[in-house]
Amino acid sequence: MKLQIKRVYEQPAREDGLRVLVDRLWPRGLAKQDADVDLWLKDIAPSTGLRRWFGHDPRKWTEFRHRYRAELDANRMAVETLRERGGSGTVTLLYAARDQQHNQAVVLKDFLDKAE
Repeated sequence: MKLQIKRVYEQPAREDGLRVLVDRLWPRGLAKQDADVDLWLKDIAPSTGLRRWFGHDPRKWTEFRHRYRAELDANRMAVETLRERGGSGTVTLLYAARDQQHNQAVVLKDFLDKAE
């Protein structure tokens, strides 16, 4: 599976392959028909408590990564669902956060890349 990351508000492209939203909440101001999301995998997103604690504060980034990876380790079913659906094709992990460097899609991609 070839993984890439993209903000859900960006224009969909043919090269995106399977487009998977990895947010627990639907992105604000985006109509579902405009998002072109193939799979909304809420269960792979950080827990509500972790998401609220982090609040996209870059100072909490290292600890957020550690905690989210622990959640992913404990949530093998969602990880396997993503692997099965992605197969050997391209998978674009979609996120809504403004910060392109400090968001769950970055951690998830790293987690999946290292697990292969």
